[in-house]
Amino acid sequence: MNSIVFVTGNKRKIGEAKLSCDLFNIKVDSKQVAIDEIQSHDPLVIAKDKAAKAYESIKLPLVVNDAFWNIPSLNGFPGGYMKDVADWFSAKDFISIMQDKDDKRVIITDCVVYKDSKTLKVFSKNFIGEIGNKPRGSGNSIEQVAIFNGLTLAEHHDLNQFSEQPIDQVWYDFATWFIKQK
Repeated sequence: MNSIVFVTGNKRKIGEAKLSCDLFNIKVDSKQVAIDEIQSHDPLVIAKDKAAKAYESIKLPLVVNDAFWNIPSLNGFPGGYMKDVADWFSAKDFISIMQDKDDKRVIITDCVVYKDSKTLKVFSKNFIGEIGNKPRGSGNSIEQVAIFNGLTLAEHHDLNQFSEQPIDQVWYDFATWFIKQK
């Protein structure tokens, strides 16, 4: 069985990775590494830097994962800053700033970056949802109002499921490529 080191401590992210990688008999070993993440308006710059720093720390082939949030009617806000913004804003704050907007879309760009001594490979996929008009489910602020496939992300988590099927996730694209490298 092939295996990959996934640098994260986020159990939800590990679960998403395993869903797709299991289809290819790729074992996902998680490892936590303290990384000082840069800030940028370009999500791929952040993800690539994170992968490079993680590789320098553990010197093993690895993957990192990052998600970037784009609300078009808010000029791309919050972008790579969602983690902090989700701590600062309540679900009702997101609803308030969206109440007079005609375009309620939210686009998540999910990135997986593979890094070894010779290769830096980026996989990226967009998922389009919308900001709802009331909080639903338990989770952080944006998860309670971001609707994908009929449910908020918080409702998906409450049901112990993910918002996308394994074949539709960016992890599937990574696993397809990774298995061909071995």
